[in-house]
This record gives sequence, C-alpha cells and structure tokens, in this order.
Amino acid sequence: MRAIRVKEYVEGPQDLFVSDVPGPRPSPNEYLIAIHAAATNFFDLLQIRGKYQHQPTLPWIAGSEFAGVVAETPSVNSSSNKYKIGDCVFGAAQGGFATLVCVTEEALLPVPDGWGFADSAGLMVTAPTSYAALATRTGVQRGDWVLVHAAAGGVGLAAVQIAKAFGATVIATAGSARKREVARSFGADHAIDYKQAGWEEQVRTLTPNKKGVDIVFDPVGLVNASLKCVGWNGRIVVIGFASGTIDSVAMNRVLLKNVSLVGLHWGLYARQEPQTVDKVWEGLFDLIRQGRFRPTRFVPEGGEEDLVGLEYVGKALGMLGRRETWGKVVVEVRQEPQKRMFEASSKF
Repeated sequence: MRAIRVKEYVEGPQDLFVSDVPGPRPSPNEYLIAIHAAATNFFDLLQIRGKYQHQPTLPWIAGSEFAGVVAETPSVNSSSNKYKIGDCVFGAAQGGFATLVCVTEEALLPVPDGWGFADSAGLMVTAPTSYAALATRTGVQRGDWVLVHAAAGGVGLAAVQIAKAFGATVIATAGSARKREVARSFGADHAIDYKQAGWEEQVRTLTPNKKGVDIVFDPVGLVNASLKCVGWNGRIVVIGFASGTIDSVAMNRVLLKNVSLVGLHWGLYARQEPQTVDKVWEGLFDLIRQGRFRPTRFVPEGGEEDLVGLEYVGKALGMLGRRETWGKVVVEVRQEPQKRMFEASSKF
C-alpha cells in the first residue's frame, strides 16, 4: 500500500513523503478499511515532530481521521459484525494517511446519508468534541448567548452549528475577515476580530443590556480575557490551547460572576463514560438528519490546487499549521488500481 511513513521525527510537514509499504494485516477483531479521504489535525503536526503526548514507536504511519470502504471484516464472532464488506464508514485510528488501515469496530461509524468520504473524514474528532462541550458540559439551551472562539476552525464551525441548532445566539471570534465571513456562513449571528483591542467590550455590547454571554467555548486559551464579557452564572468550557499558551485565570472574576469553569477531554470519554459517547453521537446524527449540521470541509480558493492524493498531505498540514485554512482540511486518497474492488457498495 501507499502511506506517509515516519521513520524519524521531522522538522515539519514539508519533510513528509509517500512511500510503498507492506499492507496491514488485520487481527481477528479488526476491520480492514480502504481509505478514500483523510483529515488533518493540529496533533498530527505535533506527532510528526515527536512532541505529542501519544507517540507510537518508530517507524509508524501518520494520520488519524479517515473515511472509506470496508474491505475485510473481523473473523471472530463474524455473525455480530456491525459492518459488511462495501459499507461506507468513517473513523479514527493511527495510520490514517495511507490507502489502507486496520481498525476495531468501536472506532468506526457509518457515513451519513448524503455525505461523501471527504465530508465525513473530519467528523470523528471535532464534531463530538463540540457537541459534548456545549450539550453535555455547559447545557446549552434556547435563548443562550454563546461566544465561540476560533469559530472558523474545525471545532469552531461545529460549535457554531450546534449552538444554533439548540436555539442559541452565536457570537463568533476569528482573526481575519475571511474567517469571520465563513463563521457567519455557517450560522454565526455576529463575528468579531479577537485581535482587535477591546473585543471583550464589543461582545458585551452585543448582548441584551450588556449582560455578557452565557457560554464561552474556548479552544484557544482565552479564558482570562473572556471573563470580562461572560455574564452572571456564565459557563466557560475549555477544550484546548491553540494559542500555544496555557491561560492564567483571575479566579476572583470566576467568584464574583458566579462562573462555572469546566474542561472537556473528549478522548477519555470512551474509557471513563462510554454511555455518554453513544448519546453524543445520537444527538449529532439527529442534527445531520435534520439538515442542521453540515460538512465543514475546507475548499481551496484563489486558484489553489485541490488536495487530491497522499502527496498533498504535507501541503495540507502546512496550510493548517500556518492558519491559512478554515474548517476541516481533508485530503482525498486515490486507491491503488488493484484495490478498485474496495468501492462503496451502495452510497456512491
């Protein structure tokens, strides 16, 4: 098969290359998936440099999120397999930047009706993170005012759509006019430049009687600044530190405004609260069926080449790292000629 194989840590995505490697051999409880699209994430950039908290033993294949077709099914308890050969699925497992990957059933979900592989490849990580942050951790409801930071990013655009679906008014922040335009196109009611001094007061001014927002969705590391524009009984959910800096919080403001400050580590829910994982995906699939959650795949603009082929993984990661994109950056994966049998059975 073809894959982005990491034999030694690299300086950056420009050093990645595609090579021919032996195909994976699924264990008795694993599916073999023929990958048709792979999504990029910031943690991919950290992992190829050896700076992520979860580092496989060298050599390993980069990437995680993917969508594709079931090529082989588990041989044990085969009568209870959820998926059959030819089914369209998406998921996440080490080795997503390849033409084939082995994965267990719990790491797979069916491609939603009407969605393509490139649409689905970026669903597994960002969408449930945003849903759990808003629906599970902060209890978003109709009438809430929700501040979404980095609103044009993968988790940000998911959060905008989810908050709107629950009946909230959304204030988006983003650092460029184009990204603010994108956030509005996905449903944000207002969009503000967080690089502009005094943005916190702009947020407060937008809310009724300048009361401040009810919920802050923070994947950046802006808790301290957001405390200036959150209202009484406000809820702030921390899901990451894209700024690269872990915020120092003025706890007196947390006390004086009766603020609830919570975190969200979606990756641990499968182990700590597996029942919540099922509820989150039920909620997300309901929104998708209702047409209230749509794909957030980044579309190259201004004459940029389409990201088709594993050879474009390095370019895609580079664009992501330079903050030149919005939504989920997805690379379409060409299947090898001898693997044409791994085509979708019915959806496409």
